Amino acid sequence: MYKESTLPNGLRIITHEIQQRDSISLGFWVGVGGRYEEDRIKGAAHFLEHIVFKGSKKYSCEQIKEKIEGVGGALNAFTSEEQTCFYAKIPAKHLTQTFDVLADMILYPKITPSDTTKEKTVIIEEIKMYHDLPQYYVLELLDELMWPGHPLGRGLAGTHQSVGNMTVKDLKKFHRDNYVPGNIVVAASGRLSHQAVLNLTKKKFKGFEGDHRGSFIPAEHLQAKPRMRFFKKDIEQMHVALGMPGLDEKHKDKYALSLLTTILGGNMSSRLFVEVREKKGLAYSIGCSAKSLHDTGAVLIRAGVDNKKIIQAMQLILKELAKIKKNGVGQREFERARDYLLGQLLLGLEDTMEHMLWIGDSLISRDKVKTLKHVVKEFKKIKKEDMKRVAKDILDPKQFNLALVGPITNQQEKELQSLFDN
Repeated sequence: MYKESTLPNGLRIITHEIQQRDSISLGFWVGVGGRYEEDRIKGAAHFLEHIVFKGSKKYSCEQIKEKIEGVGGALNAFTSEEQTCFYAKIPAKHLTQTFDVLADMILYPKITPSDTTKEKTVIIEEIKMYHDLPQYYVLELLDELMWPGHPLGRGLAGTHQSVGNMTVKDLKKFHRDNYVPGNIVVAASGRLSHQAVLNLTKKKFKGFEGDHRGSFIPAEHLQAKPRMRFFKKDIEQMHVALGMPGLDEKHKDKYALSLLTTILGGNMSSRLFVEVREKKGLAYSIGCSAKSLHDTGAVLIRAGVDNKKIIQAMQLILKELAKIKKNGVGQREFERARDYLLGQLLLGLEDTMEHMLWIGDSLISRDKVKTLKHVVKEFKKIKKEDMKRVAKDILDPKQFNLALVGPITNQQEKELQSLFDN
C-alpha cells in the first residue's frame, strides 16, 4: 500500500512499507531535466547533478560518501530528459542520517568556482567517452534525427562549448529556479514508516517555499519521409539504431505498445532476437523498447551487426516490422509476452530500490502512482487484436529514423537509402 502526503509548501512524499526487508531505498526527485534547458546552458541539469556531490552546507564531499558508504550503503544520481534523481540504498537503521545527507545536498549545494572548473573537465571527458563508445553515440545521433533542432535532440550532458562556458552564476540560478519544494518528490521504500519519513521531511524543508515548474518546448513530429545519418568509424561491428515516434506517458495505448515492443525485441524469445540472431546469425545483440515522455515518446530498435551483413540485417528487421503490421500476433505469443512483462515487473518490485524508482518516477512524472494490481488489470484489458492496430499506427515507414556508427561503405549507404525509400 502506498502512502502519500503533501506539505503546505507543495513538496510531496510517497512511501511503500516492506517490513520483510532489511534495507530502505530513498530518492529525492526533482522535476527538471535536459529538455528544460536553453541552448546556452545545455547540460545544466546534468552538471548540477555532478556538482551537488562536491559538498553542501553541512557535509564535505568526503563526508557525503562516507556517511552512506561507511554504513554499507550505496549512493548515486541520474539525469534524464525530464527528471533528476538523487538516491541511496542503506540498511534500514541508517535512514535518518542518509535522509539528512541527501536533503542537504539538494538544498544547500556549495557550487564553488574551483569545483565548477574541475567538474567541467570531468564532464567534457564524459562527453568524449560517450562519443568513443559507438553503442552510445548511435543513440545520440538517433535523437538528433528524431527531434531535429529541439532540446530532446541534443545530448543530456551538453556540448564542449555549453559545458565549458557554464558559470557558477548559471548553476546557482538553475538550482534556485528548479530545486523548489513544489518541484520535488521524496520517495522511499523498505522497512520504514510513512510517518518517520514525513517527520524528517517536515523538519528539513521547514521554511522552504516555491512551486515553480519549468516549461518546455512541446515536441512535434512533422516527418514525411525516412531520415538517415551515418557516422563512419573504423570498428569491428556496425551499431544501428532505428527509431520512430512512440506514445506519451498518458496515452491509452501505452501498455499495448509495451507488449508490442516486447514481442518484437524484448527478450530472447522475441521475433527480432529469434530471426536476426538465432536463425540468421546477423547480429550479436538486438532489442526493441519504448519510452514515454510528457508529450511524446519513442520506439527504438538497436543492434550490433556484422559489418558485411548490415543490408541483410536491415532487410530482415524491416520484413519483421511489416509482418507484424500485416498479420498481427498469435494468441500464445501474445499471452507469453504479457506474462513476461508482468513477471518482470513483479520480480523488480521485490527490490526496495526498484520499488522506490517506480513510485518516485510515477509521482514526479504523472502526479499519480498506479499499484501493481491496477497495472495488471490494465494489461488484462489488452487484446491480441490491439497489437496489429498499434503496430499500424506506430510502425510507419515514413516516420523511420536510422542512425549508424561503423565502417559503412558508399555502396552500403546507397543500398540502405534504397531499402528505406521503397
